[in-house]
Amino acid sequence: MQKSGYTIRTMTRLEVDIAINWAAAEGWNPGVHDADCFHAADPNGFFIGLLDDEPVATISAVKYGDTFGFIGFYIVKPGYRGKGYGIQIWNAALAYLKGRTIGLDGVIAQQDNYKKSGFILAYRNIRYQGTGGGHFPAGSGIAPLTTLPFAEISGYDKPFFPDDRTPFLKCWMDRHQNTALGILQNGKLAGYGVIRPCRSGFKIGPLFADSPEFAEQLFLGLKAYTPQDAPVYLDIPEVNPAAIDLTKRYNMISVFETARMYTGKSPDLPVNRLFGVTTFELG
Repeated sequence: MQKSGYTIRTMTRLEVDIAINWAAAEGWNPGVHDADCFHAADPNGFFIGLLDDEPVATISAVKYGDTFGFIGFYIVKPGYRGKGYGIQIWNAALAYLKGRTIGLDGVIAQQDNYKKSGFILAYRNIRYQGTGGGHFPAGSGIAPLTTLPFAEISGYDKPFFPDDRTPFLKCWMDRHQNTALGILQNGKLAGYGVIRPCRSGFKIGPLFADSPEFAEQLFLGLKAYTPQDAPVYLDIPEVNPAAIDLTKRYNMISVFETARMYTGKSPDLPVNRLFGVTTFELG
């Protein structure tokens, strides 16, 4: 039942900044320039709950292609929790994505609640923190992604995501503040990664590669663009042992984790080639 004075509607682009600021306050460390690309992924997929015009709840429910959706930014403002505002905006997000397989990265405190809505654990994603700087790997075949046709990048990305995310990907590659690198083998893309400035340090995501060796070369290339000893974060699926080995080789420490959960059957993603999750907020 709708509470008196409480309304839920689609966010404007500027209101997406509210969700990102709240996420930062929760310690999720979003990217400094994430909002434009997140909104571009699905301008109708961000919702805000207003109590007498005061923002008290946010959620994103982004549609990808015709079959998939991803939920993020599910936050109720402190002081308004436990009053029913969260479940209403949650239900609005589920209604928007009705008929699709839905994914999310659930924080530990909310995982049992997600199970009640039909979400099933696929695996854990773990955030590791290391340090930036270092030498760019010479003779590695690494090139800026801007030198490659977008169709080649999109084609390489396709197996790693359950449905089409072209609008998001175009923005993610084109952001001046992001550094995007690919690694070539026999003239073809064999992996790529992106690093971006965050509220604290820098975050790599995604990091996809055909082999652990290529992933490591990209990892070194990306962090070489950051200041020496700046915090660098990498979110990995725990089901990829080679990704865990990468974090150990560079003395990275676990600082945060989520549960990747889906409604229905989990998408068949090549997790053995997935060394870095794009984002916890949009998948």
